[in-house]
Amino acid sequence: MSIFNIDIVELVKIVGYFGLFIIIFSESGLFFGFFLPGGSLLFTAGLLASQNLFNIYWLIVIVGLAAILGDNVGYWFGNKVGHKIFTKEDSLFFNKKYLEKTKEYYQKYGPMTVVIGRFVPIVRTFAPILAGVGKMNYRKFLFYNVIGAILWAIGLSLLGFFLGSSIPGIEKYVLPIVLLIIFLSILPILFNLRPKKSP
Repeated sequence: MSIFNIDIVELVKIVGYFGLFIIIFSESGLFFGFFLPGGSLLFTAGLLASQNLFNIYWLIVIVGLAAILGDNVGYWFGNKVGHKIFTKEDSLFFNKKYLEKTKEYYQKYGPMTVVIGRFVPIVRTFAPILAGVGKMNYRKFLFYNVIGAILWAIGLSLLGFFLGSSIPGIEKYVLPIVLLIIFLSILPILFNLRPKKSP
């Protein structure tokens, strides 16, 4: 199955371990990597591991390492560059009051955001950057970053692996499964964005 005329299964076969590492590293830590489908590729790689095209253990280690390192780069970027971005008092998007709100948010909800954000497309790119901008304690960030990355790497890889092992020919249905995973990932955000009833 394909997205935008790109066959996901063939793409994962072509890029291999190295390509998966680069894609997930970029999605996790580089500002422009938010559009990369790291979760979809990871699930597909797990499915292919059930067909012995990847080693599931190496896959989990490589992807987990890419996610951890990528998040650290994102944190570093936000920590070092964030204050330079939020310099204009009257800028529409880059305003100092947003910086203060970001700091307050990550003081309260930083650990939860780092862990849960790993499972949400786009959010997993910007969560570590904003953690750096918000000056979240680095040791705390690293601890929860590792937890989120490991849970994500193991969870999606094994989901693909076990489905591939249990259901013959499931690679034909990769696209709808991937779309379902994406929908379930953003469901908490959609739930929180729903109109609130006034008391």
